[in-house]
Amino acid sequence: MAPDDYDQPRQFRAPDDEWIPFEAATRAQHPTGRSPRAPVLREFIRWYMRRPGAKLPERPPAGPWSTSKSGPPAE
Repeated sequence: MAPDDYDQPRQFRAPDDEWIPFEAATRAQHPTGRSPRAPVLREFIRWYMRRPGAKLPERPPAGPWSTSKSGPPAE
């Protein structure tokens, strides 16, 4: 796929202790491809906007990415 075929890059801020394990989790579910996070984020965005036929992305089984090193999220 030529670089012109890619969507425009977007900036997304996430803490490293979430973003890095997220790649491992998405790669477990989608082992091939350039960026396994991108298809999962696209599926979630489509679902969130209630696009016709959109479904929540399928999650991988629990793995090392399933535990948080920073503790529970702030409320």
